[in-house]
This record gives sequence, structure tokens and C-alpha cells, in this order.
Amino acid sequence: MPKHNAEHELRQIEQQIASYPQGVGITDLEKALSVAGMVLNRRSLLRRLSVLIESNRIRATGVFKGRVYWPLVPEPAEITEPGESLIPLSEAGHEVRSYVSQPIQRREPVGYKRDLLLSYPQSGPYLDDAIRSHLHQIGRSHQGVLPAGTVARQVMGRLLIDLSWASSYLEGNTYSLLETERLISFGQAAEGKNALETQMILNHKQAIEFLVESADEVGFNRYSILNLHALLSDNLLPNPEACGLLRQIAVGIGGSVYTPLSTPQLLDEYFQRVLDTAAAITDPFEQSFFALVHLSYLQPFEDVNKRVARLTANIPLIGNNLCPLSFIDVPKRAYVEGILGVYELNRIELLRDIFVWGYERSVKRYLSAREELGEPDPFRLKYRSALTEVIRYVVLNPAAGTQEFVNAWTTKQIPEGDRQKFITLVQAELRGLHEGNIARFRLRPAEFKVWQEKA
Repeated sequence: MPKHNAEHELRQIEQQIASYPQGVGITDLEKALSVAGMVLNRRSLLRRLSVLIESNRIRATGVFKGRVYWPLVPEPAEITEPGESLIPLSEAGHEVRSYVSQPIQRREPVGYKRDLLLSYPQSGPYLDDAIRSHLHQIGRSHQGVLPAGTVARQVMGRLLIDLSWASSYLEGNTYSLLETERLISFGQAAEGKNALETQMILNHKQAIEFLVESADEVGFNRYSILNLHALLSDNLLPNPEACGLLRQIAVGIGGSVYTPLSTPQLLDEYFQRVLDTAAAITDPFEQSFFALVHLSYLQPFEDVNKRVARLTANIPLIGNNLCPLSFIDVPKRAYVEGILGVYELNRIELLRDIFVWGYERSVKRYLSAREELGEPDPFRLKYRSALTEVIRYVVLNPAAGTQEFVNAWTTKQIPEGDRQKFITLVQAELRGLHEGNIARFRLRPAEFKVWQEKA
């Protein structure tokens, strides 16, 4: 079946379930779909319901004949998630939240409105001078010029865990922060979790490593964003060929009345417009928030769009050696409501309030981690690229004489006064190389394993 037809059927099923706020059984759902002109056999319908559940577009309770399907709607406004009430909201933010917290049946269906994108920068900036000044003041922890990605590398261990967990949590992943740390640090998958949740977190780890280790090359361009999507969506999409490609099909948004753009040619045009506009912005925080807003709103991929937006929001921060944004402690419901404000009202105020609060939380976490680590070793910083080149060659050429190569390479490339110290550094890195740190040298697990067996 063509994918656009499958998505159309999923959307119809989702809409029928949305009309039953108290839940609906399979028999009544079949009748409602038949009245609407959609006839499916029981097995086909169950398969589509499973897809909707796995993609977090509906939920289900009970088993067998007692199984009931429910729409995903916001909880009543008076019930708050832990920490949610601590986020200070502007008056405009409260207005947005008041609207999007209504049941879905009370909100007006809307489509993609290009004016939100095309009116920028005349409609901007999204972050005013006071906000940008505040974020710069708290986010810059050093003086002087450092190579792109230096600050992120200093807190890499903590960043991998925090951002992988927080971004996955915002997608409904049930891994705890501690379980995420065990998975990333020791490769231990949590018991009782499905493979999709484990894969999601591991994909985040790989994508973050890509952003940090390629900080000199990554930017607001197709190479960066398409490859970021490929890493985040690896082994998670029904159609593996869709990884790293702009979508050619229509998609729906669970729990929202917003219908994204569906014309492939326009998607391509506006995707490029988002990248070009972001690249032209001079302030890294404005770039970050602009990318978060517009990649989420455009939904350029078949799935994993919000994950791409959250990691893309870190590109200008990492490149400018500002404290990264991990989304740690951001309540899921508050974040979803901020995104819904963009989707359904084209209003950014609530998401902006959450963005600023979330960044303040990230700064406190990473500055304390950085203080524990102290300042970076200036010698290692000076020869970072040379060290990566040597380590990569040694691992990728296990048959070559390691010490002979290191000595010869150092004699040719390193000033005489630094040679012995550089050789000592290489030896120390080779002794300490393990599967948890090989990404620093752009090595893959399979390459490391071959070297480990022959070393």
C-alpha cells in the first residue's frame, strides 16, 4: 500500500478515536469507521492501531476483548507535572497555555502558515535584547577564543547522558536518568524496556557525538541537518530509506489540530529557507531558538522532527563555546504545550519562556561540572587535531609498527620542544582507549574491536 494512503488511514483512525474522549472498543471503532466510509478487516485495523500506539498518537488500556483505545489529550489544567509550576511564564505565555490546554475538540484545526517563516526577520527577533544579554552572560564561562566545541567537549560525558535522556523523555521514553547513564557509559540496556526506547537513546548519543566532534563543520546546511536526522532516526522508521531524507508523504500530529505541509516541493523550498534564514542570524541564541521553532513547525521528515529540532538548537551554542542546552528538568507537558502554541497559534511566547528557563537549568548543571574538571590542558588543546590523526592511524592500521610510526610522524609534524610530551600523550591515550571514548577520535566500534584483537 502506498505510504500516503497508509498515513491517510492512520489519520482517519486517529480522528475517530479523538471523538471518543471516554475511550472506544474495537467493535464500536469498526462501526464508526464504516459509517465514515473506511472498511478494514479486524487484523488490518489492529496493525494500524499498533502503529498509532507505538508512535504515541493514541493510547490503549486493557487486553483482548476489554481493550480500549483513547485519544491523547492534555490533562486538566489544574493538574501540574512536578517542576512545571516553577517555570515563570510571561502574560503572553499564560495566554498561549490557556488555549492549548483545552480539549482538542475545542481547538480550531489549522494548517501550515508560511508567513511565520517568510515574515522573519521583519517579525523578529524572537528573543529581545534583554533575554539575549542575559543568556550570553550566564552561558559564556570563559574568556578568549577557543576552537569550536571546546566547552561541549569539557562536559561531554554529562552532556551525552543528560541530553540523550531529556530529549528521549520528551518523546515519551520511559528510561530513567540512571538507566540512561548505565546504557551510555557501560552499554547496559535496562530490563523491561522495549528495543525502540534503547535505540532512541543510543541514537541520541551518536548524534550528540557528531555535533561535538564535527563542530568545525556542522552548521545550518543540508549536510548537517539531514545527517543529524539519519543518526537520530536510525533503525526507528518504518521506512529505513527515509532516514536523512525530506519526507514525500503527509504526516499527522497526535494530540494536535495542526496539519503540517504535505507538498514535497514546498517542503524542500521552506526547509532551505529555514536553513538560510538561521545561517544569516548573527546571535547564537536567536539562531538556536529560531531553529527549535521552525524545524518543529515545518516537520520536514517523516518522524523524529522534534528530536532533530532540539539537537539542532545546540549547533550554534556548541560552535560558539556557549554552555549547551540539554533540556534537563524541562517538564514534558510544558514543552508539549509550548510546541502546540507554535503549531496551532503561530505564537512563540510559551515556548520562549520554557527555552529560557531550560537554558538556565542547563547552565547551572554544566558550570558546576566544568568547575570540577578545571581548565582544559593547553597542550592537549593545541595538538587536539594532531592527536586525533595519530590515534586514528594507529587504530586503523593495526599491522603497522605503532611506536615507529608515532616517532616518525612526530619528528615530521611536531616542533622539537614539544615532541617528547606529544609522544607521551599519544601513549597515554592509546592505553586508555575503550569503547566509551573512541568517538573522540572518530572511530567506530568495529574498527576499535579489530585493533583491540590485534594489539
